[in-house]
Amino acid sequence: MKSRFVVAQMEQNGDPEINLENARKAVAEAVEYYHADFIVFPECFMSLYPAGTPHEKQLASAQTLDGPFATEMKKLAKDNHVWIAFGMNEKVDNPADPRNHNTTMIIDSEGEVKGVYRKTHLYDAFGYKESDTICPGDKLFDPIDTPFGKIGLFVCYEVRFPEVARDQVLKGADIILMPTAWASGPLKSHQFKTLITARAIENTAYIVAADQVGVNSMGESIIVDPMGVAVASAGETPQLICATIDTDRIKQVRAKLPSFKDRRPYLYLVK
Repeated sequence: MKSRFVVAQMEQNGDPEINLENARKAVAEAVEYYHADFIVFPECFMSLYPAGTPHEKQLASAQTLDGPFATEMKKLAKDNHVWIAFGMNEKVDNPADPRNHNTTMIIDSEGEVKGVYRKTHLYDAFGYKESDTICPGDKLFDPIDTPFGKIGLFVCYEVRFPEVARDQVLKGADIILMPTAWASGPLKSHQFKTLITARAIENTAYIVAADQVGVNSMGESIIVDPMGVAVASAGETPQLICATIDTDRIKQVRAKLPSFKDRRPYLYLVK
């Protein structure tokens, strides 16, 4: 089965209204020019502030899963008959812990929520501490059945944990979405592409990585096939990239490269 996946590599400035208007433009272009079946937006697409922004401002921008931003994204999916995945700053109603969730939603072409994932492995690395404002989720994503194949999901920093991608494929994922706001810096581009390619090859699955661009994020979004081939890639500016994802390609690769089937997990239980 073949389907058209579009990555919307976007720049955003923390204002959900501006980001929503940019989403409308991106979806219109993706549908008109690429005949998109599925559009993937970056991590924290609804609102993400630069490092150093007061925590109070970051926390105040949060919305619930039925708030105005998510509601409009559902409408956008339904009106354009396209599936959409996007990251948001989810408000948590917990007086004991005022932090938000870094959440990704998957919406189908009828505007219905098909998946919600709260990032579990937080980016407390390279001098940044995501856990200051984000409360981690407590479970990995449960892959969902779609007309395009079974879809898994993890977010950004989690590509550094091979167990997360392996979990998704063990649960049947053919395609793994990776919304991200990958910070730029020395060797970060090299690590980004190497890690994504490794996760695709070792699991013989597609990886669809949608990055932000701008002051903090480097762009370079990429879609990698089960043999580790980059079938679409972006530069450092806002843009759409598109790839045809073919589930028959997964079967073909797994037939000649059965490494996933040949695992002997009882020999290397990792705790």
